[in-house]
Amino acid sequence: MREYLVFRLYGPMASWGELAVGEQRISADHPSRSALLGLLGAALGARRDDEASQQALSRGYRFGIKLIAAGMPLRDYHTVQWPDIPKKFAYRTRRQEVRDKEKLNTILTSREYRSDSLSVVAVEAAPDAPHGLPALAEALASPVFMPYLGRKSCPLALPLGPRIAGFDTLKQALDSRDGEPLVSAVDVDGDEPLAVDIDLNEDRQARYFWDEAMADVGMEATLQLTRHDQPLSRRRWQFEPRRELAYLAGGKL
Repeated sequence: MREYLVFRLYGPMASWGELAVGEQRISADHPSRSALLGLLGAALGARRDDEASQQALSRGYRFGIKLIAAGMPLRDYHTVQWPDIPKKFAYRTRRQEVRDKEKLNTILTSREYRSDSLSVVAVEAAPDAPHGLPALAEALASPVFMPYLGRKSCPLALPLGPRIAGFDTLKQALDSRDGEPLVSAVDVDGDEPLAVDIDLNEDRQARYFWDEAMADVGMEATLQLTRHDQPLSRRRWQFEPRRELAYLAGGKL
């Protein structure tokens, strides 16, 4: 039996960034490893430029994800200032790019989101994890920095609800929140709490994703995915590819 920290991610908008090429900022349908590590880091108060803390988080935890509702895709268009491409030097910062306003152009970019998506996440701690699961659960319940779903414009709509328990397999841990209503108790001016029920359009079949290093998953992988979401440097915003395994009960992805 292994111990897992299980919590849920729900919000009106989420964006799980994939490779960003040119003007397109696409989103996956389920959380990326970098986003989940960022969520833990924000809850613990680890700053993005603290390379030692970020690397310790990256080495210390593995994730399993149950995608209950992928949500509806949403695309948002932006106009962005962009400089001419120099031939004899390279810009090192965004401030340098926009400093010479006469050389700025305007381009159209798009950003993708998932609307009304719901995931359950199970965290497994490695032997060299910098924090135990109880410390993570406490941080998620009372985070230092505001957690969000991939982008700052995507806040949580419900509490994370972290719980720690032992399970024989990863699948049991991810299924442990099945049947739990999406209800939030809202205190209105000190009166009795108001129950807010969310009618979620769940997918017909849940999809499961997990790090290939995880053991005792209790599922047979039906697909192998390559995702570029393993952080190399948060400060320099560099990532490398990793392999992710996926399972869909009763069918193929």
